[in-house]
Amino acid sequence: MIMTGTIVNAAAVIIGGGAGLLVKKAIKKDLQDSLIKTLGIAVIFLGAAGALSRMLISDGNGGFETQGTMLMILSLTLGIIVGELLKIEDRMETLGEKLKKVFHADGNNMFVQGFVTNALVICVGAMAVVGSLQDGISHDPSTLFAKAVLDGMISMVFAASLGVGVLFAAIPLFVYQGAITLISGWAAPFFTEEVIGNLSYVGYILIAVVGVNLLFGKTVKVGNMLPALIFAVILGNWM
Repeated sequence: MIMTGTIVNAAAVIIGGGAGLLVKKAIKKDLQDSLIKTLGIAVIFLGAAGALSRMLISDGNGGFETQGTMLMILSLTLGIIVGELLKIEDRMETLGEKLKKVFHADGNNMFVQGFVTNALVICVGAMAVVGSLQDGISHDPSTLFAKAVLDGMISMVFAASLGVGVLFAAIPLFVYQGAITLISGWAAPFFTEEVIGNLSYVGYILIAVVGVNLLFGKTVKVGNMLPALIFAVILGNWM
């Protein structure tokens, strides 16, 4: 069945998030705050490790050289300019507020943060693109099944500290991955190994910034940095 991987992935987010909500009821507020900061540290290192794996290459003498520095700087700079002009994060938060009202979650003051944070983490990454392409072209959902397990675990931990808004990240995930799967026949030649590598590189940096926001409070509008992924693809053809 078409989009099997995406359907399972979205379901895993909801199920994992639901399990996290059950745990949340037994966790005191102080521990929830500590969990959020701990998650921030974990997400920072997850993003940094992924980015560095793309950025550092062996020099053949036991040392390392860097690559893609200008790609990173230009992608992030141009991305944040476009994102600020389009007010992407404000639109994401507006969607979160609408969902909050529709599902009568007005008493949850972390609903929007949970929705935006989880959406950014589970949607930004190479597995979402590669898995969706595989599901659409060869009807092989195995990569998205593996991603579903990871996303379910991430959503469970996030929901235990950020609440029910985490579950609704399944909506943008379903739309994003589903769209890639449906257009995969046309888009597959475009998503070369190099393109996916550049997406992954910049995507991991955005994930690390999500961690910074969890650890220190919202200091960067990561949603407004999303166009950096597009510029990473465009600029990668010339750099």
